[in-house]
Amino acid sequence: MTGASASLDRSHDYAAPASAPAPHITALRLTHFRSHAELSLNCVGGAMVLTGANGVGKTNVLEALSMLAPGRGLRSAAFDDMRFERRLGWTVSADIATAHGAVRAGIGWQNGARKLRIDGANGKLDHIAHILPQLWLTPAMDRLFVDGASGRRKFLDRFAQSLDVTLSKALSGYEKAMRERNRLLQEGISTAETNGWLTGLEEAMALHGVAIAAARLTALDALAVGLAAIPEAAFPRAEIALAGSLEAGLRQQSALEVEDAFRARLADTRRLDGAAGRTLEGPHRSDLQVIYAAKNMAAADCSTGEQKALLVGLILAQAHSVAAQRGDVPILLLDEVAAHLDRHRRGALAEILHALGGQSWITGTDNEAFDGFEAVFGSAFAAVTMADKINETGAGEASLGSKS
Repeated sequence: MTGASASLDRSHDYAAPASAPAPHITALRLTHFRSHAELSLNCVGGAMVLTGANGVGKTNVLEALSMLAPGRGLRSAAFDDMRFERRLGWTVSADIATAHGAVRAGIGWQNGARKLRIDGANGKLDHIAHILPQLWLTPAMDRLFVDGASGRRKFLDRFAQSLDVTLSKALSGYEKAMRERNRLLQEGISTAETNGWLTGLEEAMALHGVAIAAARLTALDALAVGLAAIPEAAFPRAEIALAGSLEAGLRQQSALEVEDAFRARLADTRRLDGAAGRTLEGPHRSDLQVIYAAKNMAAADCSTGEQKALLVGLILAQAHSVAAQRGDVPILLLDEVAAHLDRHRRGALAEILHALGGQSWITGTDNEAFDGFEAVFGSAFAAVTMADKINETGAGEASLGSKS
């Protein structure tokens, strides 16, 4: 590949973790999803590169793939907004090759409800997350280091969920209990101190909050190992830390002790939280801290190009860690990943992705940005010109198919 050899010398400079054959999508079908009335793609197990001008639906394909994961996808959009037409539902169907055989999964949104089918039977998103782990990188995440802590928490939590799919339940349970507690506190302090319902909500917050903090610490430690595995000549090494009271407590105390202490603090701060209109302490306030190690500089103070390189390095480290921990290489959704990367780092990206051995879905407007990818991936490379794939036919109601 042009530029790739110079970037890493050879791909064996990066030692990918041993893993089973990576799960990957062999065929993808969209119906009435975003700009695509119908779209069918036959897929390779290596690099799926989608190119074309802005507005042809490249990111929509990646968003459709992210529907096969817990949450609301890489745009965090409302499911209704993903419909091609307001009167229609949408479906995303994928044939998946795994080490244990073929799986057909389909997810759809119809009449205000989301429904998942796996091999013709009703399924759960936690199950598909086991089958097909995913990580993604989008242009919106280019501001990860300079915007508020919320985006960095979500970034870490998405990775943590790829290691422990039960984290999504803890996150939703904590948020639900916190919202209800905030509502009760704002209704009136005079009855809050003896409110058994409030005590029960704080019990749930303590239980779920410590589970969240523990999962984040596990993910943080795994990510540190992954960062050490990515060649520093390819992407700048990041040092990471997690600022949060529960996370700090778990480094020194047992989970039960931290849970008891958090529950007590919630009870003690009811008046303060009620006056503020929100809960002032908890895992919803934690922050992922990232330092450019070679410069000992906060990522927020780095240049745009350095921030992009740090971010790509973090995603590659996450993929390495998932493969090492689970034995399954995650699918990577990399939207406009080549932006702000020079030729050296684009070559390094191709080499590391190939060495990882998983499936990567990569978008870009410039074909030249992927010059040489085919030489690296060989038969596991496919370039799709999206303008040629757009199909505006078919306006029937969307439905989830069963396995043939």
